[in-house]
Amino acid sequence: MTTNVTTVPAYAAPAANAPLERTTVPRRPVGEHDVLIEIKYAGICHSDIHQATNGWGEGIFPMVPGHEIAGIVAEVGPGVTKFQVGDRVGVGCFVDSCRECEYCLRGLEQYCVTGGTGTYNALDKNGEPTYGGYSTHIVVDENYTLRIPEGIGLDEAAPLLCAGITLYSPLAHWQAGPGKKVAIVGFGGLGHMGVKIAHALGAEVTVLSQSLKKQEDALKLGADHYYATSDPETFTALRGTFDLVISTVSAPLDFSAYLSLVKTDGALVNVGAPEEPVKVNLFSLIGGRKTLAGSMIGGIAETQEMLDFCAEHGLGAEIELISADRINEAYERVVASDVRYRFVIDTATI
Repeated sequence: MTTNVTTVPAYAAPAANAPLERTTVPRRPVGEHDVLIEIKYAGICHSDIHQATNGWGEGIFPMVPGHEIAGIVAEVGPGVTKFQVGDRVGVGCFVDSCRECEYCLRGLEQYCVTGGTGTYNALDKNGEPTYGGYSTHIVVDENYTLRIPEGIGLDEAAPLLCAGITLYSPLAHWQAGPGKKVAIVGFGGLGHMGVKIAHALGAEVTVLSQSLKKQEDALKLGADHYYATSDPETFTALRGTFDLVISTVSAPLDFSAYLSLVKTDGALVNVGAPEEPVKVNLFSLIGGRKTLAGSMIGGIAETQEMLDFCAEHGLGAEIELISADRINEAYERVVASDVRYRFVIDTATI
């Protein structure tokens, strides 16, 4: 592919709730500071489904989801200094930001005051829609492109660009490590990476999941303990136990119940994004000076830090590799929690 080619094969949702289908989408010419990435693998995140079904608000259609992108640099613009052809690279949840606000200047581009530019389901600075990773190529500014270190397969690295950083960022911010007790609520695409990363950071890790069916997997991946939240005794036995609880689930929880598990001065951090509002009894916060917080992915520097950390510790996602013609089936299975633990599309099949 060269800069003269402006369309690439992709899988897109033509309308909200419509099955994804093969199509083509435009890609801008490679600019001064752009890299053209030949996408090798694209993870399927639950947020792809939320957006393709208008669960988080009205989307931009046709929509090409995908913000867990791993591939190889195929071309670079004349001003690019960070990458060269052949480099292993990744793209996460955003491809631009204002670059001027206090958060962008602090390396917290995910909290850009303009909201930044999503990898898909967004409009770029020229007012053109962005299209994500369920495609064969993408053009991205070098400053929003990540280097994937050797030591992680590109297929296992793709989910790190969302699932990995979504858990790494709060674990790092709330200083998970030796001497800290951390609970991960939910053991899916996000949760299994939370367990791996928290364990590698040296924390004592507990998984809180609806049932015991994933217990063996969780312990194998680094959990020290595992409890079923469907058992009321769990909340009695673990009351006041954890320094940090991270909820990865995208359904409303009884936050007062989960706050009861947090120590005084501890935190319950939500990285899941339910479509419905949630309620919380403020007495569950007041008694114990507890924090109920949220966290959203990470900035470019922190995402690179996460990738380097995962490579150093041999951490990749647990994946099920699929062909592109199985995307709609995969969506159904994600909604049914029937995946261990991340679907990844082999984009050579698009």
